Amino acid sequence: MDSDALGKQIEELKLKDQLQITAFSEFVNDVSLHFQIIRFPKQIFVWIGYNSAKLGHMYAAATTRPNNMVSVTSILGGVSDNTGSGIAHRLVLKTGLNIILSCSIPKNSPMIETEAEKILIRKLISLGYTKSRLGGTSL
Repeated sequence: MDSDALGKQIEELKLKDQLQITAFSEFVNDVSLHFQIIRFPKQIFVWIGYNSAKLGHMYAAATTRPNNMVSVTSILGGVSDNTGSGIAHRLVLKTGLNIILSCSIPKNSPMIETEAEKILIRKLISLGYTKSRLGGTSL
C-alpha cells in the first residue's frame, strides 16, 4: 500500500469519527414523524418527515455578522411555504451551530410542527448537541 492510499484511508476514518447519525420515529396526533440528525463538525443536518420519506422544503440557518443574528434562507422549495424555517432559526439559537433543515410537515399543521420541534429539541439535548448555559456547545 502506498502512502497516498494510506493517507486517504486515514482521512476517511477521521471523517467517520466526526459524523454522528441518529434516526428515529415518533407517533404524534395520529401521524408518524420521522427524524434524521447528522452531526458534522460545525453544523447539523436535520430531516423531519411527515408520514413518508419525502425530503420536503430545505432551509439553511446560521449566525451572521456583525451582530450574531440568525439568518434563514430557503434552499429547496417555495418561499410561500415557510414550515420549518422557524424551527431552523431556533435550532441555531439552541445549538450555536449552522443548521440545514429539511421538513415535509404540511404548512397548515402548526400543532404538528410544534410537537416535532419539541421532540427534536429533546433529542438534541439528550445527544449533547445544545449549547451549555456557559456558552459553548456541549460536546
